[in-house]
Amino acid sequence: MGKKLTTAVAATLVGALGLTACGSSDAAGGKETTIDLVAYSTPQTAFGSIEKAFQKTDAGKDVKFSESYGPSGDQSRAVEGGQPADFVNFSLESDVTRLVDAKLVDSDWKTATGHDGIVADSVVVLVVRKGNPKKITGWDDLVKPGIGIVTPNPASSGGARWNTLAAYGHVLANGGTEADAKKYLTDYFKHAVSLPGSARDALTSFTSGNGDVLVSYENEAILAKQKGEDIDYIVPDQTLLIETPAAVTKDAPKAAADFRDFLFTPEAQKDFRESGYRTVIDGITGDVEGANDPANPFPTPKKLLTVAKDFGGWDAAKKKFFDEENGIVTKIQIATGTSE
Repeated sequence: MGKKLTTAVAATLVGALGLTACGSSDAAGGKETTIDLVAYSTPQTAFGSIEKAFQKTDAGKDVKFSESYGPSGDQSRAVEGGQPADFVNFSLESDVTRLVDAKLVDSDWKTATGHDGIVADSVVVLVVRKGNPKKITGWDDLVKPGIGIVTPNPASSGGARWNTLAAYGHVLANGGTEADAKKYLTDYFKHAVSLPGSARDALTSFTSGNGDVLVSYENEAILAKQKGEDIDYIVPDQTLLIETPAAVTKDAPKAAADFRDFLFTPEAQKDFRESGYRTVIDGITGDVEGANDPANPFPTPKKLLTVAKDFGGWDAAKKKFFDEENGIVTKIQIATGTSE
């Protein structure tokens, strides 16, 4: 297939030049607080709007943000290793759990908001070139001759792990066996022509001309269309619900918890929606620019898998699929030469 595997270098400390330790200082009008926000790569646009809205509230007065975006796993490990963080938003629950184990986040973080700590949802989609020249309609088309896949690397990216479970799970959803799913996943990685470090880097790789299909978040596809990229996207009949968790660290200022709570308000959820995310509270409506159908932007797939119901939760999924020595995906990537 003339495969040329490219791997983008993960930039763990995106925006590090603007990163400062949390704290407060005297400022005109009162005491200024800085929230160190550390997140995975895709919600940056949404947070840009949400932060401004929060700053207009009483709780957000005199609050500033220092931001760092990058691959979810790398970001979580960086915080564990000492990177300043007051508020974290990752793409995987296990990346928050790492900080619980490190005594940086309270163990009750999931119950602190009443939403299991999930601030926004999405689903795994297939992004194609404008007009869909390769006629891709679902997962099985990805492993046909001549198709090159772009997806982030599961070693660093939470988005890649959602993608990989969706690819594996679609076989089971169609009545296949675990052996069938492993064979499909092997073919899937054999077709990979680019495995960047993050979901955002994968989008950049695809829009730069690599591959024929990008496996990505629905919100990433919508945002790319909003920005004028010549792409289309398909919501597969069988796909996986993506749930993105957020938490505050133990030593964070009160403003960080206030900001986390603000994310569940209709105003903040509307910003998430307009950036292509599926909301976690009811009653948020309105057209979404860039969606396949702006008036009905978030269709319900025929079979919507969840990590909890179909993979036993993230602890079980991480051990079964992504264990560094015995994980199914780890072994397949080594066998297919796509582990680095």
